[in-house]
Amino acid sequence: MGTLRDLQYALQEKIEELRQRDALIDELELELDQKDELIQRLQNELDKYRSVIKPATQQVHKQNELHEQQRTKRQAISAEPTAFDIQDLSHVTLPFYPKSPQSKDLIKEAILDNDFMKNLELSQIQEIVDCMYPVEYGKDSCIIKEGDVGSLVYVMEDGKVEVTKESLKLCTMGPGKVFGELAILYNCTRTATVKTLTNVKLWAIDRQCFQTIMMRTGLIKHTEYMEFLKSVPTFHGLQEDILSKLADVLEETHYEDGEYIIRQGARGDTFFIISKGKVRTHLPDEDLVLKRHINKCIFAS
Repeated sequence: MGTLRDLQYALQEKIEELRQRDALIDELELELDQKDELIQRLQNELDKYRSVIKPATQQVHKQNELHEQQRTKRQAISAEPTAFDIQDLSHVTLPFYPKSPQSKDLIKEAILDNDFMKNLELSQIQEIVDCMYPVEYGKDSCIIKEGDVGSLVYVMEDGKVEVTKESLKLCTMGPGKVFGELAILYNCTRTATVKTLTNVKLWAIDRQCFQTIMMRTGLIKHTEYMEFLKSVPTFHGLQEDILSKLADVLEETHYEDGEYIIRQGARGDTFFIISKGKVRTHLPDEDLVLKRHINKCIFAS
């Protein structure tokens, strides 16, 4: 009987252990589902961001397909894409408003501090800085009203504003902050209300000017990448449309002397094309290791 009781007790322990394992599996599956949802949301945000940063390059190889295919998700949220070629945009004269060095630095730092605009290329940021014009508001003025159609993005140089949504205070902002950027990035209505708490001085740029900068720099960069890819012997046999698609996904990165591009044993999901400089290779085993002696590299993933 003692043996039977021991077996029954051991069986109960196993059953309890299995129950705990099942509960743990359920928890892990729930956590995995939540992470999948988070990844999807982040991917959607990434799609939105890419639709703004490269609206022009996407347009280059899709102009002939607009009447044959539905607009993709990225195109649908892009702010008013228009079919231009580089010759058209090269003749567009952008406005220029003189600024003090301090104002230029403030605008640049504000853009680099903004989550939606900090990954713009420096050449794009410089053009945005040059095109921004001064705007002033008195105390208790409404700069942006929630629900309105917006076409301007602002950088605060002096003063203080309050941001509210559905009459609830979200925050206050001072000099060196960007606001109103979603309206020109995604062509949406204003998501919050911004009112002045003091007299304020702002710098502003409108959507059309912003879009022109994005499209022109995008097309110029696309053209440069196309010429670069055509000069690479490995790609001599590729058709024009394939090179164009490859140019769309190229990203430029810079490395200092002595940095490693590839390490043995690391996961490989990117290939590199050297644009400027030199690399040194050595083979500790059978894998290739590249040590930096270059300052510029273009890669695709």
